[in-house]
Amino acid sequence: MKKVLRKLKRSKGIYRYLYYIIGILYIISLFFFVKSLLNLKGIETAIRIIFIIFFILYLILYLFINLLNLLRRKYKGVVITSIISVIFIVIFCVGSYYINMIYNNLSNMTDDENLVYTSLLISLKDTKFNNDSTLGMINDEAEIEGNILAQKLYSEEKLVNSITEYNDYYSMLKDLYNGDIDAIFVPSNYVTLFNEEEDYQNIANDTKVLYKYSEERENQDLVLTSNKTFEEPLTFLLLGVDSEDYGLNANAAFNGDTLMIITFNPDTLQTTMLSIPRDTYVPIACRNDQYAKINSAAAYGTSCVIDTVSNFLDIDIDYYVKINFKGVVELVDAIGGIEVDVEAPTYNADKYDGMMCEQNSDREFGDSLVCIEPGYQTLNGEEALAYARNRHLYIGSDLDRIRHQQQVVEAIANKALGFSSVANLQDILNAVSNNIATNMDINTILSGYSVIKSMVSNVLSGEDMLSINKAYLETYSLPVYVPSMGNTTSAQGYFKDSLEDIKHALKVTLGEEDEEEIKTFSFSVNEPYETYSPGKGLRSERSSEVLPSFIGRTVTEAESYCSEQGIMCNIEYVDPDSEHYNSSVNVGLIGDQSVPISTFLGNITDITFYVVNSRKPISEEPSDDNSSNSGSDDNTTNEEDSSGGEENSEIIDEILEDMLN
Repeated sequence: MKKVLRKLKRSKGIYRYLYYIIGILYIISLFFFVKSLLNLKGIETAIRIIFIIFFILYLILYLFINLLNLLRRKYKGVVITSIISVIFIVIFCVGSYYINMIYNNLSNMTDDENLVYTSLLISLKDTKFNNDSTLGMINDEAEIEGNILAQKLYSEEKLVNSITEYNDYYSMLKDLYNGDIDAIFVPSNYVTLFNEEEDYQNIANDTKVLYKYSEERENQDLVLTSNKTFEEPLTFLLLGVDSEDYGLNANAAFNGDTLMIITFNPDTLQTTMLSIPRDTYVPIACRNDQYAKINSAAAYGTSCVIDTVSNFLDIDIDYYVKINFKGVVELVDAIGGIEVDVEAPTYNADKYDGMMCEQNSDREFGDSLVCIEPGYQTLNGEEALAYARNRHLYIGSDLDRIRHQQQVVEAIANKALGFSSVANLQDILNAVSNNIATNMDINTILSGYSVIKSMVSNVLSGEDMLSINKAYLETYSLPVYVPSMGNTTSAQGYFKDSLEDIKHALKVTLGEEDEEEIKTFSFSVNEPYETYSPGKGLRSERSSEVLPSFIGRTVTEAESYCSEQGIMCNIEYVDPDSEHYNSSVNVGLIGDQSVPISTFLGNITDITFYVVNSRKPISEEPSDDNSSNSGSDDNTTNEEDSSGGEENSEIIDEILEDMLN
């Protein structure tokens, strides 16, 4: 060994130091490169192992062969291998940078294990808060921000106010606005959660924050986990976060206005996509299956939405993906715009000279209004977001907005993989990672590599990247009386056969059910051909109805209706001294009912009908014209009935006399 070292020292110093420096740099850069490659679990495992083995063997050969070259004073070989090694070092450094960039961006999309949850005590701006003020609080002890942290806020601020408990946020908000209570405990994202409701559109300006309490806790959403990878059929729930800021923090709120189910099969590269209308009236899983608009589940967290949608569609949801719609601007611009056929406005179309106009991403009107001519065109980020948000210029309102959002999502998906450079890819990844949060871990996300490879192969072959099947849930207007709110809200029922067809299509995509063979086909040159859309055009049976008014109707009608609907029917006869008496209804007819009209039938187990038993004396009848006329008619009827009774009695007497004689 000493002899070798002496010979090595006799070699020229410049080549000897070159050997040392290149060797050290190679070892360091190779270490980080190998570490980066090992992070890419599931991506070309065999190729990664081959590369790692090759570069390690090259290192061994470089060190051994150049040691011999230095000992023999053959410096040309040292220079040549050093140049090759420098090339490898550059590859290692650049490769490590981009692999880590991709890995870190993908990791950023995974929700944090711990989140900061916040409870606020708010009141109306003109309310004076003091110790005599009454507070509203959610009574569900599992509700983190509405109850658990609210209790801690109450203790932390040493409040002594009386508390009224509520089953839901909407009834609590109603009482706040009506002045029945003075302040309420709500999540920090309450504005996003409730400002889409007609009664609370100005909630941000109507309210003020009195107290605030925050606490870091385990992320409740990550309790919802799946061990599936992209090598298996998957179901995703896309949740729209309608933020006014770029980026998406882990605890971002979503208002439930965008609920999109996506089933995906990696073997067939088929996808079925369904957007659920925000006002669809369904059982809310975390509220003991009480019926409400499906978007209201968002007020109780991601898990409540997932359970509700899962029950509604009879399908297991593997992962959720939250997307900040303002991030659509950044993403669409990063991919160079998207091609969309913009639908012409169908409601109040002349308002903007036939153009589709919407607020910009900062919710600004005036000069900042984003206007788009109808027709097929390339949209930039602001235009794409405006088109996806607008519903007021279309007759279908939210239903049309859903179609437009599907157009935008599909256009983004078809173009996202067509990046033109590494820098372009970096912009796309930055836009995606900043504006998406999911409960998928990094290994699950990386398992999608093989799918992406197949999609790219399709694109290079001139085929569609994905086969996207867009489902459509047929709905109908269902105005529903909500007791907790004390008014009627505009909801949507759905047609059962449409829902069943969609369920089948989702399961076909997942490989859980077989696709039905189409045995007949008709075509007419006079009618445009439409691609099959699951659920579309099926309207044979409504999901449910609301209670009609039985005022002025007979007991027989009421009892027959209750029997058909499976509702327990109670009949009570009331006189003028009862609060349920109705002077405008004739004796023997229903004057009042215990359940208000338009109440959802799914929430009714029994009902009492109050039948007018007697008529008020004429002197007590109301003095208004309509009541006087009604009273006069009733009196005439009674006189006629009395006269008819006397005539019948005389006829009977005559018959009896004839029989006796």
